[in-house]
Amino acid sequence: MLVVQKYGGTSVKDLERIKNVANRVKVYRERGDKVVVVVSAMSGETDRLLNLAHGIDKFPDEREVDVLISTGEQVTSALLAITLKTMGFDAVSVLGYQVPIVTDSSFMKARIAKIETGNIMAELDNGKVVVVPGFQGVDENGNITTLGRGGSDTTAVVP
Repeated sequence: MLVVQKYGGTSVKDLERIKNVANRVKVYRERGDKVVVVVSAMSGETDRLLNLAHGIDKFPDEREVDVLISTGEQVTSALLAITLKTMGFDAVSVLGYQVPIVTDSSFMKARIAKIETGNIMAELDNGKVVVVPGFQGVDENGNITTLGRGGSDTTAVVP
């Protein structure tokens, strides 16, 4: 069975909680399920990054803000994949542009046009747990985009 799990910022706010998430993933993998995990940035990280941008400019360029704030989910994705590997599970983080999650070009509030699942399915078929950073995608021009607050929830439920 394919299982999609989503974990928000509070659930992954530190390494101990990331280990807890990995233990939840373990239960499903041990029973034979294929698992995709969608994660948010660690609690407070998106606000920290936004504050940095606004410390430079009251109205920073939105494209560059998307590049900046998308890194929060990337950090969580990599840390969870690393944790799962230390537990003996093959895992891979697949970023929004690698999936790809194709969006429109509305920076900081992009809408998903489509999710191409071929890369995810190939990784699952190779026995890997796939960790996807929520909240981010890529537009038709290759620009990193973010989906706005709650974007990880959207990523987890789009077919």
